Formats: sequence, structure tokens, C-alpha cells
Amino acid sequence: MILPATEAYAGVDIGGTTTQVVLCAPDLTVMARAEVPTPAADGGQAMTDTALDALTALLARTPARLLGVGVGAAGVVDADAGRVLVASDSFHGWAGFEVTATIRAALGVPAYLDNDVNAFLRGEAARGAVAGVPHALGMTLGTGVGGALWLDGALYGGPHGAAGEIGHVPGFGDLPCTCGGRGHLETLASGRAIGRRYGERTGRAGLTARAVAAAADAGDHDAAAVYEEAGAALARAILITTGLLDVTAYVVGGGVSRAWHLLEPAVRTALAAEPPVSGRPVSVVRTGLGSDAVAVGAASRARDELGSAARAYEVRESSLEP
Repeated sequence: MILPATEAYAGVDIGGTTTQVVLCAPDLTVMARAEVPTPAADGGQAMTDTALDALTALLARTPARLLGVGVGAAGVVDADAGRVLVASDSFHGWAGFEVTATIRAALGVPAYLDNDVNAFLRGEAARGAVAGVPHALGMTLGTGVGGALWLDGALYGGPHGAAGEIGHVPGFGDLPCTCGGRGHLETLASGRAIGRRYGERTGRAGLTARAVAAAADAGDHDAAAVYEEAGAALARAILITTGLLDVTAYVVGGGVSRAWHLLEPAVRTALAAEPPVSGRPVSVVRTGLGSDAVAVGAASRARDELGSAARAYEVRESSLEP
């Protein structure tokens, strides 16, 4: 028996190590998923081809008619033009690559591009830990610290596209940041910072944040202290944001958030010691979608863009009726 094909939207998360691909129903339920290594050293075409191959394999075993594709990519992107503007040195031949044009040509469906942190928050707001919350800030703690802002039920990029970038708020000491500034939140709360600060304390250089977390769980007081410092810094950034924007809902994702049990106590202690002036409780939760968040958020962007285009077409057609 051949089942009728349902409509579907694809979401792609192109990270420096792995690429996640999901196939979502219109309500963003994940129908199928795949994870493949990212050939980050081989250029934009190779990375896009890898994602397309994974998506094609999902479509081959899932009875679905693909309507559109959303992509979340690390770095600075031009969402309107559908290309990457600036990428880290982990990626070769990625800056300037025409992501959406390549996908449209390969699949014959509309494609959309987002910064990965924006896509993360879209996913969490659509179907994750802050679903239905009108105002929220999303943070990803990975190699760096990223942020995105959700206001009045929609992503808010700001006049220059940098709203919500909490990772590069200064006032957290004087350590040099990867962006060229000093004393940013990223210098304390990123995975790279956690490994480096543990090395400074113990002389054990080169450990990942995951390894430091494992050491903390095994009773290493230096490792626990590094995570406590990161949690306290995270709480301070949250309090600053709450005071400025009156946003009281926060969702945290990224690889470092897997050690949320090490970060959360310091976050809770700091928030309890200095509640916001509004008197409203601050909610800080870990991602509800986990590793699917960016890809689901990218699929959400494709669904919403196509829905808006369809509604605009219907309005235009109705206005032309005699």
C-alpha cells in the first residue's frame, strides 16, 4: 500500500563539525532526521552538497512533498540575499557562498537562510521551550556565545541585524574576546573560555568544555569553579537584559548547555539575589528541542515565509475580483 505524500518543510543546520537535517510536517513535527559530518575544509559547494545528499536520502524514505527549505548557518549571513557574509576560520570557502540559490537550483523549491542562533530561537519559539511566549531571548553556548531576540511574537534583528547578541556585551573583566574586544560574556561562558580558564587554574591545557564538565562531575573543584563563574556571568548578562528590555524569558542551548546542572545553581543564586525591578520572575530554561533546534527553526522560517507569500497572493487575487 502506498501512502499519500504529505507536505513537508526541510530544515538544515550547517555546523562546523556536523550538519543536521530534519524533515518537518506543517506543524513542525519532525518526521525524519539525519546527521552527517560537515566537510568544512572543502568549501561551500561541498558543504551544501552534503546537506542536499542527506535531505535527498530522507525524502527517498519519507512520503512527503517538499515545499521549501530553511538553512541555519554559523557566522554573519545576509538573510535577504541568501549568502554567508563572514565565517570563522573553521570554514573554508564559506564566506560569500550563495547558499539559497544553490539549494533552489538543486531542488526547485524556495530556500531561506538564517544565522544559526536566530534559527535556534525560531525553533524554540515555534515548538520548543519558549513556545507561545511573546518575548524571549535565546542564547547558545558553544565555541562562542550567540544570542537572538524574540519580541511581540517575532524575531527582532534590530536596525543593524545585531539585536540580542548577548555574547559580546562588555563588562565581564578584561580578557580578550575572539571578536577583538575585551571583557565580553563570551570570555567566561563559551566552551573555548571554559577550557582555557580551567587550564589557567590547573596547568592542564587543551581540555574541551565537555571534559571539564566530566572533571567537575568527578569532584574536581577547579572544574566546578570554572562552571560556577560561567553561570554567574550568564546570570549577570540576563539581569542586564532584563533591566533594559523587560524580557523575563530565556532559553539556553548549544554544547555547553549539556552541563546545565553545573551552570544552573550559580544562575539561580544570582537571579534570586538581584531580582529585576519589574518584580516579575525570570525564567531561564534549557533548550526543549536539543540538537534539532536550529534545523527546526530553519524549517519554521521556510514554512512561515511561504505562508506569508500565499496569504499575500490570496489578498491580491481577491482584490482583483470583479
